[in-house]
This record gives sequence, structure tokens and C-alpha cells, in this order.
Amino acid sequence: MNNTLIQITQDSMGNGDQELGQLLIANYLKLINEESKLPRFIALYNSGVKLICKGSPVIEQFKVLELAGVKLIACKTCLNHFNILETVEVGIPGTMIDIIELQKKAEKVINL
Repeated sequence: MNNTLIQITQDSMGNGDQELGQLLIANYLKLINEESKLPRFIALYNSGVKLICKGSPVIEQFKVLELAGVKLIACKTCLNHFNILETVEVGIPGTMIDIIELQKKAEKVINL
């Protein structure tokens, strides 16, 4: 997964039950952290940006990923929309142009 981009577009995984979706995203991130090959980038937009902010149930998983060298970028427009820009705890705010550049560089894009 050396040149892989994971895009997270919501604060849970899948459609349907929100509580189940939050359990799924937490498990997914936990398992990604256990892999020997990590993605190069994770881009978060829409409600996915909430996952890297204060109070997120998966903030520790993102901190571990960032410490391991995974670049985390969150859509600044989305952060502003939800009024949570000041609560970002990990990663960096970026623009849609930044996300497009990551998509162009990535050999593989995984959408969650």
C-alpha cells in the first residue's frame, strides 16, 4: 500500500445504522494500524473530517497512523462547514486542490 490513498467521506463506514458504521470504521482503522504496509495518505472530507477532531472515538488510531508516517489531510471547507477547524487534533487542513493532487499521485485509491 506504499502509494495508496484512502479517502474517508463520512464519520462512519457504510450506509444504514450509524452506530454499526462507527464500530466498523474503528475496527478498520485498528486493523490498518496492524498492517506492515500502511497507506501513504488518508484524505478526509464531508463528515469524515470529524474523525480527526477532538472527541472522535478513533482519534488514537489516527495518531498512531500519523506517527507511522501516514499523511492525513482534511478538507478545510468541510471543517469550516461543521465549525470544527479549531478542534483538529491530528493531520492538517487542506484544500480540494491538495486532495486532487493526492489522487493524481496515488497508484491506488480506496474510498470508504
